[in-house]
This record gives sequence, C-alpha cells and structure tokens, in this order.
Amino acid sequence: MIRSILAAAALLIAAACASVPAGLGAERQAAETAAITALLDAQDVAWNAGDIDGFMQGYWRSPDLRFASGGNVTRGFDQTLARYKTTYASRALMGTLQTTENEVVLLSPDAAVVHGRWRLERDGDTPSGLYTLILRKMDGAWKIVSDTTTSAD
Repeated sequence: MIRSILAAAALLIAAACASVPAGLGAERQAAETAAITALLDAQDVAWNAGDIDGFMQGYWRSPDLRFASGGNVTRGFDQTLARYKTTYASRALMGTLQTTENEVVLLSPDAAVVHGRWRLERDGDTPSGLYTLILRKMDGAWKIVSDTTTSAD
C-alpha cells in the first residue's frame, strides 16, 4: 500500500515538473505556445493563398531540416521546398488546408513538439492525416526543424 502511494506521488511530482519546462513560468509558456500557434496559422494562410514559399517560412532554412512523409525522408530546406512544389504543382493540387487539434508541448525554453491533424479539401478527394513537428527557437523565432506527416488514406 505504501509503495502504491509513493509511486503515485512520484508520478504526480514528475507530471507537475514536466508540465512547465525549467525556466518557463506559466505566462512565458502561454506566450511561447501562442507564438508557435501563430506560426502554424500563418502557414495555413500561406498555403490557402497558394503560396508554398510563404508556407515554408515556418521551416528552418538549413540543410539539416528533416521532412518525413510517405515512407520517404527529405533532408534540407531547398529539397523540402522542391518536394512541396513538385507534389503540389498546381493550385488545384494544393486544395484548401485545414490543420486542427494542435497540441503544443514545450520541452524547454527553445524546444517544442506539436502534434496535430491535417486535411486538404480538393475537387474529388479530401486527403487527411496526422503530423508531428519538432520546433526550435532560434534567433528569437520558432522554426520547424523536423516534420513527420502521415496520411490516413
């Protein structure tokens, strides 16, 4: 019985410590979460305007950027941009993007993970799926450094 209580207490303490990363008070955590959400919202707006270059502004402009989807891994900002432009070569292929259920988890003052859902509305189909993004705060701005996107179809 005592072990169960101690184990439960340890889990509660660990959960409490994990909820606000070291160095982040609740106010700063809310501000960082809002900044990440704003980045994701700006990506949706750019996508829905047919602006892949604008959409890519949320990504780390580095040869070390990682994008995984469809069983393939693309490395590098330029390569990821080219992949998007090839895969979504027309406005019709881009469709209208909706991202929902964004769950932002701050890991530290400069690292976060976002889990969410995506859906494209296009003539004839509505592909959808999940994504996991790893973001880093660099030079005062949050950037996606790794994107793993899966399809539910």
